[in-house]
Amino acid sequence: MEVPGAGRNRRIGPYALLGSGRTVGGGELFAARTDEGLLVTVTVAGPEPAANPEFRDRLRAAVEAARRLSGAFLVPVVDADADAPVPWVATRFTAGLPLRHVVDRHGPLGEPALRVLADGLARALAVLHGAGTVHGEVDPDSVLLTMDGPRIGALGLVGVTASPPPSPTDDMFGLGSTVLYAASGGEQDTDALPASLREVIGGCLYREPSDRPTAEQLVDYLEHQGLPAPEGGWLPPAVTADMAAAAAAVGSARAVQVPVPPRPVRAPGTGVSRRNVLLGIAGGAALLGGGAAALAFSGDSAPPSEGRAGGPGTTARPTRPSGARTTSAPSPSRSSADGPEPVVLAGPDAVKAWSRTGKRAPTCLEASDKVVMVVTDKATSFLEAASGDRAFEALNARKTFGANSSHHPTAYADGVFYLFCETPGQFDLLAAFDAADGKVKWAVSLAASDPGGAKIVSNYGRQYLAASGGTVYVCGLVRDYDGKFSIHDAVTGYIRAFAATTGKKLWQVQGTDINNVLVPPTGSRLLAASAIPSKQPGRVQMIDAARKGARGWKVPLRYPSDYFSSGWPLTGYADGNFLFAGGKGDTLSVVDAATGTEKWHQRFEARNGDRVRMGAPFSNPDGATVYVPVGSELVALATADGTPRWIATLDGASDTGGANRFKASLRLGGREAQCSADTVFATDSAKTLWAIDAATGRARWKYSDPSQPDVGFRWTVGGDRVFIASHLTMTAIAADGR
Repeated sequence: MEVPGAGRNRRIGPYALLGSGRTVGGGELFAARTDEGLLVTVTVAGPEPAANPEFRDRLRAAVEAARRLSGAFLVPVVDADADAPVPWVATRFTAGLPLRHVVDRHGPLGEPALRVLADGLARALAVLHGAGTVHGEVDPDSVLLTMDGPRIGALGLVGVTASPPPSPTDDMFGLGSTVLYAASGGEQDTDALPASLREVIGGCLYREPSDRPTAEQLVDYLEHQGLPAPEGGWLPPAVTADMAAAAAAVGSARAVQVPVPPRPVRAPGTGVSRRNVLLGIAGGAALLGGGAAALAFSGDSAPPSEGRAGGPGTTARPTRPSGARTTSAPSPSRSSADGPEPVVLAGPDAVKAWSRTGKRAPTCLEASDKVVMVVTDKATSFLEAASGDRAFEALNARKTFGANSSHHPTAYADGVFYLFCETPGQFDLLAAFDAADGKVKWAVSLAASDPGGAKIVSNYGRQYLAASGGTVYVCGLVRDYDGKFSIHDAVTGYIRAFAATTGKKLWQVQGTDINNVLVPPTGSRLLAASAIPSKQPGRVQMIDAARKGARGWKVPLRYPSDYFSSGWPLTGYADGNFLFAGGKGDTLSVVDAATGTEKWHQRFEARNGDRVRMGAPFSNPDGATVYVPVGSELVALATADGTPRWIATLDGASDTGGANRFKASLRLGGREAQCSADTVFATDSAKTLWAIDAATGRARWKYSDPSQPDVGFRWTVGGDRVFIASHLTMTAIAADGR
């Protein structure tokens, strides 16, 4: 590249340029050397911003601000000339390689390196944002990997040249995209992120800027996980060899592999999250199926074939299975009659029972028929369900990173609220609150119950909480620190049981045969799906809580890979039966919870010929009806024999322009659909909450909120009311909408 104003000897200011430059954001980067032999990196502004006097003024001010900044992961500014024919900025030379070069040449980084990358970038941005400045060009080209951690410049020209100027939330999106790039090798696949980063990096990528974490919150999040730093060098030997060669090419001092520097120690009380954020991404894959589906009963005991049934424009209707079948004696298919006609959802806007505005946005909600527990990043409050008035005094228990589709930190059973929480100075707590007076019944440290003692050998990620039959269950995934993790390996899950009355630990089981775990509202039998490598057979099995987690019956599944990633289970429970997705995600299987004997199954076929993917099945509180979300349709089936009762279908487009679908059909779990005694509540991808009559499938009312974050509504059901959090506002709506 010919640099305007550099002269024939390729100099810019007092620096001789070495080699060719590379484009980064708003300029060209060159290695350069002073006459005394000092190495620097020179960024030369492009001709368009150089011709703008306003740019020069902004650059001058930005340079002055950057000179005052310092940090372990920031590359400081050492010289600049905003008035030169071509403005330039010199920063201290740092031997390293651009992240994009490393990933393109050597492939994705492993989990330990990704954590160092995320932590280092967050610390650098925390310094910048704390000083009131913005980088503006955090990407794989501007991030430099060095022997002792990532580096980014204290000044980004994009932050100076852009109009309107970027914001700190733009930097956080750039951080998330950069870490995702390093994890996936360039593919924007969030499943490539390790479990320890998936929630927080997913939060950085939220479309709504206000929902992204701050840099300081990201640092807090990683610190509070308590995971050990990698021993020795943080990068693979092949990468460090490339670094040494690159450093030698410009005559730098010999590069030496050194350990990752210790994290800076912050004074107690600093680094507290400044605002509430919604963190997390959809658990597992987004299940994009046909917008309209039909039911076709199959009497064959084997999983359905790959082939499609019906091409574009087909109008097949649900068919009624005639009689139940068992795995031991399959019955043939019988002739069927037409099923119910789909009902297009349309209804009036809901009338709010009450609405309250608070000072902090809720991170998670739980409700009984009388009290709503509202958790923020500062406190836990309790509201009267009927009026929204304060029910009890607030507690200092908090949850910074709250509920999402793969993490649910609350539960309610038998007059007690349960919560994963923190208090000032304490983290990883499981607490129980009496719903009658809001007082703490007990609290236990989950970290203390992890095996390994003082030495951290595994990370027990806590994904969801459930309570039933006098027992509280903590479920999640285990990550061992043996340096051998691969996305192709089976994942180890665990179930930990505590006494609901005292918080005493009762038992724990773990293994690769435990991943997604369903805890029914009654009984002692749990359902677990195996955590399997992709494209390999899996199974569901019964876990007997009455026998301290002993394994029970097992049912193999041929095509489970899309449905067995971490997070909530693609399973359900109704009237003594377990429900789960079979086939290729297009078949609902219903088995006896005690024996595993199949009672019936129902296959779904797309009207338009597209491949069908079920969402998580759920049931009415009385267990008599099963609801299955399939694309744009919600199908109600009789639990006893699978008879179709009604089909509710969505019309119109989602908020992104595609076909509108039920959220419960697009994700592996979470609380995208819930029930009261006579009403089914379900959200859609147009950011609308529907109240559907459980007897007819017709809409009673709808509640639209375009301001909801892309992850969906934060809401819960208690008794005959639904409670919705929309940023700072809490709203209650009666089931009948009046």
